[in-house]
Amino acid sequence: MRSLTLVLLLVLAAIQYPLWVGKGGWMRVWEMERQLAAQQEHVADLRIRNTAIDAEVRDLKSGTDAIEERARFELGMIKQQEMFVQLVDAPPPGTPGGPAVTPPAPRPAPGTPIVPPRR
Repeated sequence: MRSLTLVLLLVLAAIQYPLWVGKGGWMRVWEMERQLAAQQEHVADLRIRNTAIDAEVRDLKSGTDAIEERARFELGMIKQQEMFVQLVDAPPPGTPGGPAVTPPAPRPAPGTPIVPPRR
């Protein structure tokens, strides 16, 4: 009886092995489902990107506002009778082209009386 039980368990394990680990087993199915979910997410991101690009193309084809905006920001173009003003931050002191750094005033020698300046 004991050997029969052992043989039946071995047969059951041999039947179950392809179901769980084999080429079409559950492990492979779970991995494929995970890959499918990742691909579907990637495709959804690409659809959003394509929709944005399609809207931009339609905007460029239909009107001049988008073309003017691109010319201004990407090419730095301006209209006639328009003035271009560019604000530039001053470079930090001590760098070439920046304001000169003035050294501190020399300290008087010890014991020298300090006279306030006249007004």
